[in-house]
Amino acid sequence: MFRMQRRRRGGFTLMEVLLVLVILVILGSMAGIFIRSARKKANIDAARSQIGLFENAISLYELHMMQYPSNSEGLQALLSPSSDAVNWAGPYLNKPEVPLDPWGNQYQYELQDAENYRIWSWGADRVDGTEDDISNQMIMQ
Repeated sequence: MFRMQRRRRGGFTLMEVLLVLVILVILGSMAGIFIRSARKKANIDAARSQIGLFENAISLYELHMMQYPSNSEGLQALLSPSSDAVNWAGPYLNKPEVPLDPWGNQYQYELQDAENYRIWSWGADRVDGTEDDISNQMIMQ
């Protein structure tokens, strides 16, 4: 009369392990969505900040030169003078070249008339004229 005793080993069942894996996948997905959203906002904020710095530099340029840079000079005028720039007191930027936007594109500059200019980034889609473009005219509103 030997009684066989079954010893129950401590451990996890297959269902418990699968449940934990499902929970981890869901949490990982939520974290990924949050990180992408935070990165998108950070890039937009960085572009707006850089455009604000360009506006400050252009204000100094205009103070010295009595006019805004032409369309042909663009933002490059903040780093090096044109041949006839007698009053140029730059460079007006702290970098050796005009920085790129957070998506790796050049910032755009357009002199609209003697008193108005536009600086903008094409945004994440890298296409001009779409709703994700970031402009100094948006910042002023």
